Amino acid sequence: MLRALEKKILQIVKSAYRGWYVDIGPVVGPADKIWTISFNTESPNTPLVLLHGLGAGVALWCLNLDAFAATRPVYAVDLLGFGRSTRPTFSTDAMEAERQMVKSIEEWRKEMKLESFVLLGHSMGGFLAASYAISYPNHVKHLVLADPWGFPERPPEFNELPLWIRTLSYMLQPFNPLAGIRVAGPLGPWFINTLRHDITKKYAAAIEQKDLIPQYIYQCNSQTPSGESAFHSMMSGFGWAKNPMVKRIDTMKKDIPITLLYGSRSWIDHSATDIIKNKRIDSYFKLQVITGAGHHVYADKPEAFNQIVLEACAHADNISQSKYLALMPPQYSEEVNQTESEADSETIQQSPK
Repeated sequence: MLRALEKKILQIVKSAYRGWYVDIGPVVGPADKIWTISFNTESPNTPLVLLHGLGAGVALWCLNLDAFAATRPVYAVDLLGFGRSTRPTFSTDAMEAERQMVKSIEEWRKEMKLESFVLLGHSMGGFLAASYAISYPNHVKHLVLADPWGFPERPPEFNELPLWIRTLSYMLQPFNPLAGIRVAGPLGPWFINTLRHDITKKYAAAIEQKDLIPQYIYQCNSQTPSGESAFHSMMSGFGWAKNPMVKRIDTMKKDIPITLLYGSRSWIDHSATDIIKNKRIDSYFKLQVITGAGHHVYADKPEAFNQIVLEACAHADNISQSKYLALMPPQYSEEVNQTESEADSETIQQSPK
């Protein structure tokens, strides 16, 4: 069912693609496989690798893939333990579970024979992308963090919240974050659409069948919660990580450029921005805040999001934006030119001295 739903959603993507399982061997389980889709692999430009967030899968990038694939190879994966990929049993230790997830990405890279690439991660995928760039810096030409989870430290003010909130948080702590979807059983898609009807609306202009996205999200999360359990081990309260990235970001190689991308209406804590900027004072760092976008910034404002990612890709290719636009097919160069003037965003740039 997950395969059928993925194919239906990806029908809106005009670019030709290939989907297959990449065998990464015994990274966590005895024979782990990562579901992968790829586009435009013959292009000589820097590849772009996409890592989704918690509970998602490759199909949720459907509003972005055509724009990305117009100029370069694009690879989107279902992270190990999610979507159509293998669902092994991860460690319950936070750092070890993170290491296992990162190792699976590296083994996937080896199998794909990718020497270097632009790495884009959303939410939990952003946390893992940053961790990967710290562990394997020579393979990341540009790091794009889209509303990343797990960067700031858990604020002390949490202990000042009302008692009922702290009690509820404590009671829910033993459960995986998306357990309610599985408890709902066949009502899961209705449950998702009722609680998060905004997610369906994000795709409404492109996907006529209104229940496709809730069905897809349900099928992604109705199986064994393998990757979700790894996330549960890594988190300290849903909004924070036990080992926040701000404590380690200064160990990342200085020559890895970072584009940090937030939605202005996101629930994600943005307080780590200044810390990252200050800890990487001699490195390329670009912050973009897209006004009107929430946590799912890639679907809320896809044109603005696509443009920002394409600019990061152009930076990795070491070519100017004007030359980059000239290389794009007409329909995409027009789209990017349009969003350049219409994109509702703020930019702060800090370049190497």
